[in-house]
Amino acid sequence: MLARFMFAILDFAARKGLAEANTGDPSAASAKKRARKTGVRGETYAYWYLRRHGYVLVARNYTSPGIKGEIDMIGYDGPVLAFVEVKTRSATEREQPKPEEAVNAEKRRYLARVARQFVRARRMESAPVRFDVLAIETAAGARPEIRLHKGAFIPDLN
Repeated sequence: MLARFMFAILDFAARKGLAEANTGDPSAASAKKRARKTGVRGETYAYWYLRRHGYVLVARNYTSPGIKGEIDMIGYDGPVLAFVEVKTRSATEREQPKPEEAVNAEKRRYLARVARQFVRARRMESAPVRFDVLAIETAAGARPEIRLHKGAFIPDLN
């Protein structure tokens, strides 16, 4: 019930997009700052979106010391432990690649390493796992477009 209510509030707030409007400052630092803010807003939106769709989230922005990479969200979707990578993009041009295309082979390898450590540290080797990608495209003045790809890739966790 809480998840439905919170997502409804966030969805209403996001009706004009998650991306910050371009202020005309062409500097790389300004663009990076805007991208980071869009990413944080996207992850918050994704958190409540997943909760609304029945995920029970147990970790956010999980990292393991000595291992490169981070898993945005980890949670249960029913009996399955889902590792979720959230990709948020400001859709300024239609020629841009889709957010989910940013989860390339190298990114999948890093995610698998961190997930393997998470599973081992908690002695959950027998738990069924899945890797999901939640893609969010947002444009100023429009509601975000969300695509959840369950089982987006299957790495070896052994």
